[in-house]
Amino acid sequence: MSQTVLYDYWRSTASYRVRIALYLADIVYEKRKVDLLAGQQHSDQYLAVNAQGFVPVLEIDHIQLSQSLAIIEYLNETRSLGLLSTDPVTRARMRALAQMIACDTHPVCNPSVLSYVSGHYGMDERGRKAWMQHFIRRGLLAFEAALGNFKPEPFTNGERPGLPEICLVPQLYNATRWAVDFHDLIGIVELSSHCAQMDVFTKTAPAP
Repeated sequence: MSQTVLYDYWRSTASYRVRIALYLADIVYEKRKVDLLAGQQHSDQYLAVNAQGFVPVLEIDHIQLSQSLAIIEYLNETRSLGLLSTDPVTRARMRALAQMIACDTHPVCNPSVLSYVSGHYGMDERGRKAWMQHFIRRGLLAFEAALGNFKPEPFTNGERPGLPEICLVPQLYNATRWAVDFHDLIGIVELSSHCAQMDVFTKTAPAP
């Protein structure tokens, strides 16, 4: 396992987060597609890679890692990316922002959750859209409120994007996909506008 390999699905926001971190670390990697719509994540072959059947999985440094936040923190610690503040209070608040997206918003908007709810409770396309809009908007409202603890300059970690931005930008991609209106969330809009000017976010963005 000497080569860096990312098991990835292009539209996965969790995979998008890891692609951003890999770009920041200037790590060249092989991408192995796991087609979630085709059900490849449920194959015996992939379950041998990740028993959860989730993406991403990263093979690097002769180890295999899953869970996007764990992967990103590993890259941060081993490649000195500076994604978190050195101040313990600010660092905890940055992690809280990231977890609002990755732990509280993304999981209930996961395609497997939406598929299960739709299949068992007869939810049509209108209902699925309402579900996604409700939970994504709720998460972004919480993120916006928590931004009040920061004075972005222009990012939560000063002059360079940190862990919160790595989680926020992919979630905004999903928000746009599901027509979630977040333009009244001024802090998020300003933060995302700064990110949109950086190659790290545009060159790692979802593309089939």
